[in-house]
Amino acid sequence: MGLADDVVKGLRPIPAVESLVFQDIATVHAWRDRFTTQIPFVKINAAHTRVDLHKRFTYWRFPSILPRVTQPLIEDPAVEHIQSPPAVWARGLVRKFGKTVAVDNVNLSVQRGEFYGLLGQNGAGKTTTIKVIVGLLRPNAGTVGVGEFDTWKNPIEVKSRIGVLPEEFNLYERLTGAELLDFTAAMHGLTREEARSRRNGLLSLLDLTSAGSKLIGDYSRGMRKKVALGAAIIHRPPVLFLDEPFEGVDAVSARLIRNLLRQAAAGGTTIIFSSHEMHLVEKLCTRIGIMVEGRLTIEETPEGLCRITGKDNIEDAFIAAVGGDETDDSTWYASS
Repeated sequence: MGLADDVVKGLRPIPAVESLVFQDIATVHAWRDRFTTQIPFVKINAAHTRVDLHKRFTYWRFPSILPRVTQPLIEDPAVEHIQSPPAVWARGLVRKFGKTVAVDNVNLSVQRGEFYGLLGQNGAGKTTTIKVIVGLLRPNAGTVGVGEFDTWKNPIEVKSRIGVLPEEFNLYERLTGAELLDFTAAMHGLTREEARSRRNGLLSLLDLTSAGSKLIGDYSRGMRKKVALGAAIIHRPPVLFLDEPFEGVDAVSARLIRNLLRQAAAGGTTIIFSSHEMHLVEKLCTRIGIMVEGRLTIEETPEGLCRITGKDNIEDAFIAAVGGDETDDSTWYASS
C-alpha cells in the first residue's frame, strides 16, 4: 500500500501522519552549504561524502536532494546592475507550445510587498507565466526568478520561499485536511509544535475546524480550495502565487480568504494574483499587469488604469485595455 493508504487505516488519529512525517531530521553537510530535510526511514551520518549520500538516496529511490551552490542574481553579468533584486522577476521570457507562442518576451518586475494583479483574457498567457516562474514549466528563452535566485538555477531556494495555489490542483484525497497541513508543514521543515499551532490556526481562520478530521476526498470544491490555500501559506512564504483563488468559493469563504490575503500583504508578503473577478482585483491589488496574446502590454495601478482608459471602474478599464467589445446590444436571441 502507498503512504496515503497507510495513513487512512483505522480510526485515523492525527498523530498517525505526524509519526510518518516528523521523523529523524537529518543534517547533511555538503560543499559550501548545509540544509536539513525530512528523510523517512534513512539516518544519515554527517561524515558521509556526497557520493555516499547520492548512492543512499538512489537505493531508497529518493530523488537527489543535495543542495546546489546558490548563484545570486547579481552575479549574472546580464543583470549585474541590479543591486536590490525585485521579489519576482522575468527577463525576456518566452514559452512555446509547439508553434504557438504562449508567452512572448515578457519582462516583469514585482517589488517586495506588492499585491500584483496579473490579468488577461483566457489564453493570454497568465497561467503559463506563473507556471514558468514557480518552476512547473521550463522557458524556451529568458530567465525568471524570486529575489536573488534564478528559478531554474536554484530551484530549491526558490521553492522554499514561495507558496503556490494553482488554478487546477491535485490533493491527497485519502488524507484529512489536518493531515495535509501537517504533512506540508513537515516538508517545509517546521517543528511539530509549529506545525500543530499553524495548522489549528489556519483551520480556524478558514472555517475548516470541523472538517479538519474529514477526508479531502469528501470535500466540496470550495473546501478544497481553502485547504490548498492553507497548505500554500503554512510555512509563511515571503512570496505567494495565486491563480484564481476565489473560483468556486462561496461568498462567506471568499471574504475569509480576502481578509487572510490582506493580512499577508500588510505583513510584507508579495502576492501575484491572477483572477477574472475584477471587483476583487480593484479591492486588493496595488498594481496591475495586463497580458494580451502572450505579451505584457500594460502595467498600472488600478486608479491609473481607469485614468488612462477613461473608465470609471476596473472591469470597463480592463475591457478597453484588451480591445474587447464594450457594447451591450447583443442581437443573437432577437434574430433567432
